[in-house]
Parts: sequence; C-alpha cells; structure tokens
Amino acid sequence: MLQGARHVHISSLNEASKDCGIPIKIVELRKSSDLLNQNIHALVIPGGESTTMRLTGNSSNSLILPKLLDWLRKNPKIPVLGTCAGAILLSDPQDDKESLINASINRNAYGRQINSFQAVVETSLLNRSFPGIFIRAPKFDSNISADNIVATCDGDIVGVRKHNRIALTFHPELSEDIGFHSWIIEQAKAVLGDSDAT
Repeated sequence: MLQGARHVHISSLNEASKDCGIPIKIVELRKSSDLLNQNIHALVIPGGESTTMRLTGNSSNSLILPKLLDWLRKNPKIPVLGTCAGAILLSDPQDDKESLINASINRNAYGRQINSFQAVVETSLLNRSFPGIFIRAPKFDSNISADNIVATCDGDIVGVRKHNRIALTFHPELSEDIGFHSWIIEQAKAVLGDSDAT
C-alpha cells in the first residue's frame, strides 16, 4: 500500500473472490509492523513508481520493503503477483540479496508515459489471451528460460514465474479481466488446502 494502483487491485481481488467463491480478507501493508500477527497467504505488489516505492518502503517510518523481501524469501510457497513496478522490485530488489524472480528487467523499456499502450497478451498461466495495459512499462530480458515465461506480447516477454511468484510488466488490475487476481486467490487456497484464503 505504499504507492501505485493498489486500490484498483483491491477492487479486482474482491471481484475475483466473488467470482471464484473463495472468501478473502485484505490486509493493507504500509509498515514493517503490519506484517506482525497477520495470517498472510498471498501478496500483491502493485505498479507505481519503483524509485518512490523504494524510498518510501525503506524509510525509517515504514521499513516495510526490507522486511517484506526477507519475509518472502522465508516463505517461498506464498503466491505473489507483482505488476509493473512490483515486477521490478521482485526482479531487482537492490538489497544485496537474491532476486525473487529469475529474470532481469529493464525499467521504462517501452518509453515514457506518452508511449503507454494497450495490446493483446498471450498467457500460458491462464491458457488464453489477456488485455494488456502497459504504462511506462518495463520489459524482461530475452534470455529467460522458456519454462519461466508465462506471458508474451508481440514477441516480448511480459510475464515470468518462479514457483508461486508471478511478475507482470503490465497492469491487469486496470482491465476488466480478473483472471490473474482469480489465479492468486486460487493459488493461496491450494497452498492452504481447504482453508479460506486471507
């Protein structure tokens, strides 16, 4: 909840919850203390501006970013959806520790805000096409194992996976398609077994 399209993600998650019949409780993370005493079974890292998110998340008032990255490394089964700036943080955490996604990424690879666009994304994760919305979007490098690629757009790699972590360079929350939000809820339920996802 530091910055970016977080509220739109919440709306998409609530809609996906109703659609797949899996109840959820959304926990908003702003400070490192927000991770304490919470049963968090999935995580969305929204788009926004990665530099701003790093500054805010590493500030003494928050410290959520280093705590969160360490928590994710200790909990590799937790489903994660990182979009745009969230994908940058997963690929390039800049904390002198291992990346959370096996892929390098180029920030603003498609250009400035004026170069934002919409295009069809093909995704093996959902086994169909998806309406991709790219805003000052990053792009993954092409030397990624085919097994880790989950989304492409006109030959560019725009989605990668490592275990239950998905990094997308576009904004699924800005479309009317809730496929990726349904995926993360269903993954959380699968990890938990028959318990409700939080």
